[in-house]
Amino acid sequence: MQQTIIDRIDPVAEDVVSLALRGVDGPLAPWQPGAHIDLALPNWLTRQYSLCGDPAERECYRIAVRHDRLSRGGSEYVHRFLRLERPLEVSLPRNHFPLEPAPEYLFVAGGIGITPIRPMLRSAIESGAAVKLVYVGRSRASMPFAGELRATYGDRARIFATEENGRPDFAALAAGLSSEALVFCCGPGPMLAAAEEAFPCGRLHAERFRPAAREFAPNAAFEAVCARSGRTIEVPAGKSLLDALNHAGRPVASGCREGVCGSCEITVLEGEPEHRDGIGASEGRMYPCVSRALSPRLILDL
Repeated sequence: MQQTIIDRIDPVAEDVVSLALRGVDGPLAPWQPGAHIDLALPNWLTRQYSLCGDPAERECYRIAVRHDRLSRGGSEYVHRFLRLERPLEVSLPRNHFPLEPAPEYLFVAGGIGITPIRPMLRSAIESGAAVKLVYVGRSRASMPFAGELRATYGDRARIFATEENGRPDFAALAAGLSSEALVFCCGPGPMLAAAEEAFPCGRLHAERFRPAAREFAPNAAFEAVCARSGRTIEVPAGKSLLDALNHAGRPVASGCREGVCGSCEITVLEGEPEHRDGIGASEGRMYPCVSRALSPRLILDL
């Protein structure tokens, strides 16, 4: 974990504040557009937020947090209780939504989904690519950074406040793209579903706030073998692998517990995991907060 203090708190839209987190011990770990951090809050909650500042600014991380009225305690604490100079621990950046090189980009953001898109936009323009942003929200007042993006990028940034001018036509946007264009999209589930319908799947890169609903076979019990200690842990059908490991005294760090943040990643040495995450675990890895086993036993590097 990295030690930071809150250097600035700025309102950037209705119910949205931006936090500037300055490193206590000097420059913070480097990051690339699309990365996020775990923020350890003083109320014992850990939440994940996309980095929305400039990757070249190593002294400070910037995040933006919307106050969710159905908050599980994270955004409410940020908005009601955090103050300047408060020390906070943050993780090293992780990136499951990296910007890939392309000659042309379409960026699509919905509401607070602008946060990972904002540094991507800057990086893509600096690379010399052709760039267009489509930013969708209920009203301009509710859309963080909308005025700044329009002022900075002009006609390359199209703002759709749905209360005023409806929603963008994704099919028309898809028809206007070249064959080499990539689409990067972040926002609420219905917007992502519409994007997946309109844009070719091989060229659409999306990041979700929540995992997409999918069907899986009923949970089955399995064994998890911790290779380093040789201990075998029973994972019953009604318990996650993460909880089984933690309850057996083999704790694994975790954040969202929904399979979207990647903080609980572990290495699988043998056996066949059943991947239920929304990230796309790489070969030999899994996220035990939601994923299970298709084989009777998993041997883990724990």
